Amino acid sequence: MFDKLELIEKRYEELSQLMAQPEVAADPQRLQQLTKEKAGVEDIVTIYREYKTNSKELAEIESLLNDTAEADMTALFKEEVDKLKQHQDKLFQQLKLSLLPTDSNANKDVILEIRAGTGGEEAGLFAADLFRMYSRYAQGKGWEVNIINSNRSEIGGFKEVIFEVKGEGAFSQFKYERGVHRVQRVPATEVSGRIHTSTATVAVLPAVEEIELNVNPDELKIEFFHSRGAGGQNVNKLSTAVRITHLPTGIIATCQDERSQLRNRMKAMALLRARLFDIEQRKQSETIDKERRIQVGTGQRAEKIRTYNFPQNRVTDHRINLTFHNLAQILDGGLDEILKALSAKEQVRQLGATLS
Repeated sequence: MFDKLELIEKRYEELSQLMAQPEVAADPQRLQQLTKEKAGVEDIVTIYREYKTNSKELAEIESLLNDTAEADMTALFKEEVDKLKQHQDKLFQQLKLSLLPTDSNANKDVILEIRAGTGGEEAGLFAADLFRMYSRYAQGKGWEVNIINSNRSEIGGFKEVIFEVKGEGAFSQFKYERGVHRVQRVPATEVSGRIHTSTATVAVLPAVEEIELNVNPDELKIEFFHSRGAGGQNVNKLSTAVRITHLPTGIIATCQDERSQLRNRMKAMALLRARLFDIEQRKQSETIDKERRIQVGTGQRAEKIRTYNFPQNRVTDHRINLTFHNLAQILDGGLDEILKALSAKEQVRQLGATLS
């Protein structure tokens, strides 16, 4: 880690020297590029230099402590050593975190797509449970939740529900929820008391502003239709529901939950931008179809990232091998402990990759 920090500090000094050169100062584009690069490492360098200064002071005080025999001075030096060691540990933790790569989407709003997987009607009820869990979690953070599109089952579950969460840092928290969620419980309709296993898939997309992704209007097919309720019946006499198809990719975004055609169109466009942006990001490493399967899978039970077991009152996250025995609290939005554990594991993984 310290070898990497030395290289960063050396580059910081090089950047300062380059920016002082007349030919660079006369080139606004080059100067802006160097200024941005310097600003990106300035905090790390500041902490690292403070760490080195603290280490030097600590070594000096420890040397004085070893050389003195006076009781009063020994106590004074020990107190100073403890103080410097505590500060050094704090700086060390800051340095580790500062080396982690930053997520450009971290502070964005988020769009979540929950779909019933295997398990029939019970899967739809579980999808509704997940929607309620995420809504309660978001509300606890003071974030705004808006449904973009939903397809309810006749018994009150969701075949599909797509919604946005607006709030500072929403994506940074919800990004850990992408994948297949599995539930094990006795359905209300099961007279024999047999435990039923079903799944729901969750996709998580960062919300994208129009200025971040320019969509050509000529590449869009926009259709209007009547909103439909559970069972397929029309629930609105006016054609307020909106379906937007991106012709080059075939991606479709639909919104029918608002009474206003304009608001439905705005929400559908926001969903379409998020999906297109997600595709562009994933193109950098793998094909679109493969990445989509990695995120939400096929909905089969074996692809689970988390299991909610009602008979045993437990929730197990299989990515971190942790089990929590407060299922009701978690389903009521108490996700903080799980998300913190997932974030900590991700930081360790990122730090290992950064230092390798």
